[in-house]
Amino acid sequence: MFVTFKPFMTCSSTLKKWESDPETDMVIIKAAGGKAFCAGGDIRAVTEAGKVGDSLAQDFFREEYMLNNSIGSYRKPYVAIIDGITMGGGVGLSVHGRFRVATEKTLFAMPETAIGLFPDVGGGYFLPRLRGKLGLFLALTGFRLKGRDVQRAGVATHFVESKKIPELEQRLVGLKSPSDSDVSRLLESFQAQSDLDSDKPFILDKHTSDIDRMFGSSSVEGILQNLKADGSDFARKQVEILSRMSPTSLKVTFRQLQAGAAMSLQDVLVMEYRLSQACMRGHDFYEGVRSVLIDKDQNPRWSPPSLDQVSDRFVDECFASLGEKDLRF
Repeated sequence: MFVTFKPFMTCSSTLKKWESDPETDMVIIKAAGGKAFCAGGDIRAVTEAGKVGDSLAQDFFREEYMLNNSIGSYRKPYVAIIDGITMGGGVGLSVHGRFRVATEKTLFAMPETAIGLFPDVGGGYFLPRLRGKLGLFLALTGFRLKGRDVQRAGVATHFVESKKIPELEQRLVGLKSPSDSDVSRLLESFQAQSDLDSDKPFILDKHTSDIDRMFGSSSVEGILQNLKADGSDFARKQVEILSRMSPTSLKVTFRQLQAGAAMSLQDVLVMEYRLSQACMRGHDFYEGVRSVLIDKDQNPRWSPPSLDQVSDRFVDECFASLGEKDLRF
């Protein structure tokens, strides 16, 4: 079954209905058109709601995370064809599913620290499970992965050339009562036919050991010290990038991935819902959206403006229980 996810509202219940429907063997999700699979939800609407205390600021994240959980626990084959820009909410719609198919048009990133947010939609679950410190690097810097590199990083499970996607869809739909193994074999056969960029190394190959070493610190401050001490062009570039991000978001994201590495997806989503509401109560999310998406001056005025002014106590408060308002499954 092909699905169109518009707002995230009600999608979780729809997925659950299909899961028990004997006429539905598999869910395939793809872009409705254009150059993006899904670049995220309506951040501007959430921003306006948060400013005035509208319930959308709670409902949006709650429904989105409920959907992420439904995808992560789905019992039938779930195939996300991420042929295009895949960021924010689009990551949540794909990465927790059993099969994620990237193409040469795929552009993946989690750029939330640049808008005073954090890599949510279960980012605290899947990012620390990528090899080494790659997930932490992607989370803090918002580094963009393209094409086959999305699969090489472990974000996608398969790579298939875009021109082969229509045939792949037909073959998937033609499978009769498919198991995960049936779907996996078909995807692997299409991947074997896709030679595009197969001779190019992973874009971060030559930096992998450096990332593991420099991002292996016990704090964001320590990471920056490592980068500055290294002094390579790559390290200097990361210092420049991190200096533009919200200091609060960097510290929250670091703690999020630390904690999420040992949590179930459900527990991570409960944690991230608490963080989302902390962002709605705070300053940097609204300032980040203003700077990046509204005024586009790329000159955010973060508060606090530096890492040393973001206290551990403040970060602790971001992770605190919301009591009866906590996310519940």
